Amino acid sequence: MASVNASKAYLLPREKSDFFGWILTKFRIAWKQSVVIIALLLFWEVAPRAGLVDATFFPPISEIASAWWQLLLSGDLFDHTVASLSRSLGGFLLAIGIAIPLGLAIGWWKPVSEYLNPLLELLRNTAALAILPVFILLLGLGETSKIAIVLYACAFPLLLNTISGVKNVEPLLIKSARSMGLSPIQLFRKVIIPAATPTIFVGIRQAGASSILVLVAAEMVGAKSGLGYLIQYTQFSFQIPTMYAGIISISVIGLIINFALVTLEKRLTGWKQTYSE
Repeated sequence: MASVNASKAYLLPREKSDFFGWILTKFRIAWKQSVVIIALLLFWEVAPRAGLVDATFFPPISEIASAWWQLLLSGDLFDHTVASLSRSLGGFLLAIGIAIPLGLAIGWWKPVSEYLNPLLELLRNTAALAILPVFILLLGLGETSKIAIVLYACAFPLLLNTISGVKNVEPLLIKSARSMGLSPIQLFRKVIIPAATPTIFVGIRQAGASSILVLVAAEMVGAKSGLGYLIQYTQFSFQIPTMYAGIISISVIGLIINFALVTLEKRLTGWKQTYSE
């Protein structure tokens, strides 16, 4: 009994030191990741107040935070964010539904690649914003043209990464699967798609970023709601802190979308993470 109590007394300080070590490690990581942002925010607050920059066009971050809070309380931020996200997610999900199956077909079947590659090369070198006037002429100023431009911008990162993922599957994996008697459909489903998934996710993350960037530009032309419209409207009406609040809101939404996609990628490609580690 005495020996058991002695071992417990020995373990407790060790557990405590492990816990404090874990806390210190987490704190060190959080500090490294946030110190530059904190320094930027401090500079943003001090520089306009010290007269280093014109406070009219570059207001202190505290004024921008106050404008952001007023936007939130009035409900305008929610309405514009919902309008932007519905367009962005609509185009993004449509692009996933069209581009990934098409990319798998182009990457795996050579005749499909031979027919479609010249057209894809032509279209992918045409900037999405350059053809925005065409979408407006054909589809009008409503929601359809904005979702279509997001779909167009998201499609090419998805297509190119999916094609690359399929074409770069390790040949040894394909030979091994064929030697085990897998049918072409089983080979495609059990080997090609899982092996290409990490590269496909690179395309999904790039498309997620494109869906926000292109949408904001599209909303500055002919929209009556959305964060892009909010930024342009507040710029024209000289509400500069509110304009910055809209820009920061877009950055935060982009970060959240990227974080969600990275988390999903880790879940779906856990085998690759473990292997690389």
